[in-house]
Amino acid sequence: MSLTTRAAVVESGGAPFTLTDVQLDAPGPHEALVRMVATGLCHTDLGVASGGLPFPLPGVLGHEGAGVVEAVGSAVTGVQAGDHVVLSFTSCGSCRNCRDGHPAYCAAWLPLNLIGGRRADGTSTISRDGQPLGGHFFGQSSFAERALVDERSLVKVDRDVPLETLAPLGCGVQTGVGAVWNVLAPRVGDTVVVLGAGAVGLSAVMAAALSPATTIIAVDRVGERLALAKELGATHTVNAAQGDLAETLAVLTDGQGADGVVETTGNVAVLRQGADALGARGTLVVVGAPPFGTEVALDVNGLLPGKRIVGLTLGDSETQTLIPALVKLVKEGRLPLHRLIGTYPFADIDQAVRDMSAGKTIKPVLTF
Repeated sequence: MSLTTRAAVVESGGAPFTLTDVQLDAPGPHEALVRMVATGLCHTDLGVASGGLPFPLPGVLGHEGAGVVEAVGSAVTGVQAGDHVVLSFTSCGSCRNCRDGHPAYCAAWLPLNLIGGRRADGTSTISRDGQPLGGHFFGQSSFAERALVDERSLVKVDRDVPLETLAPLGCGVQTGVGAVWNVLAPRVGDTVVVLGAGAVGLSAVMAAALSPATTIIAVDRVGERLALAKELGATHTVNAAQGDLAETLAVLTDGQGADGVVETTGNVAVLRQGADALGARGTLVVVGAPPFGTEVALDVNGLLPGKRIVGLTLGDSETQTLIPALVKLVKEGRLPLHRLIGTYPFADIDQAVRDMSAGKTIKPVLTF
């Protein structure tokens, strides 16, 4: 039996979010019905809403959900009604990368999460007036008061931590943290440079501050964000609008270059600067995503001293391991996510979009 709930629907590319009643399908064997408490707003949501990706519209987006399980399908074993959960991406669970503990690189990742709009079997999870809507976004479509969630998107979390604080873990935070912990894996005394001090970049700064890296350099053009980066663990900050970034980084690294760079801006000119800032055997992690087809020129000879450039999706995270660990750090005050968050009632989703686009709020979180 279907359930009626309120959702923020994007009617077409570039249209605003419209609150309207939709119908959720009954949970399948590997799905759960979740009452949403909070959900983060991410640039990926805005990119899809703008029509920049071939997600089927009209549709319901949202992929940083947090809520309480109300019902589970017949085959669900990891959670039960009443459990607090963070919602993240889904995956097939059976391909080579899933079996190897890298579900963010699932062979079916794109259709299951970003562009498919339906379950793997082609059926719809959300409809309106009898017509299917694009749904199953990251296995959740959490811009709604209730969400039908794929089992592999569900992560059970500690009930004692406010879900409003945990919502960003599903995408932005685990991406920034995973860039540092899972890819750079800083060694004692390493230098880490983070390009961009948004939600992902500041998460990378906090992760680096919990690592053996001793020099953590945050780069941005907004002074307030750089000040916050310093408070969250950056040892140095650089305003890219003031002076030559390459020269400044060379001075801060004593001419040796960085051991690790996290690029979060999606700007290819900044990406090139990050590659040039690497020292021998250094690694650049590419997180920011420009439009499909974007290319960047690199100095090939500059790469020969063992430099690596690594693309990253969702922190290369195994969510059932990483997210509970991050929840513990939040609970203990060692990962102060609340410093990034601004909360908005669900009905004010368009205001949240405007504030994020204008840089007024680092991580908007919608509350229900």
